[in-house]
Amino acid sequence: MTHEETTSERYAEQLATQLRKGFLAYCVLKVCSHQPQYTSNIIQALRDAELVVVEGTIYPLLSRLQKDGLLMHEWQESEQGPPRKYYKTTEFGSEVIANVAKKITALNATLKKL
Repeated sequence: MTHEETTSERYAEQLATQLRKGFLAYCVLKVCSHQPQYTSNIIQALRDAELVVVEGTIYPLLSRLQKDGLLMHEWQESEQGPPRKYYKTTEFGSEVIANVAKKITALNATLKKL
């Protein structure tokens, strides 16, 4: 592998990482838009959709989405121990999902034209 290939792969990975961050936030909102979701269910839904995700990235993301008013949580009793925190999109989060979906459609159209 040449130096140029290594550099180009690194740069491509940096771009892909930036794209994944925004995409992951959108996907988490989508997962939580149907019904309240426990963190492990969110992670499993993302993995089932073949999105690679680690727990260490989900918790800060959930916290940020909640702080930004896109998600809210509720506590639900659990048969396996203490109550669990379940996340659901807020009305604002639902509006953001709809707007991001439009942006994704527009970006996809642009990519097809290119």
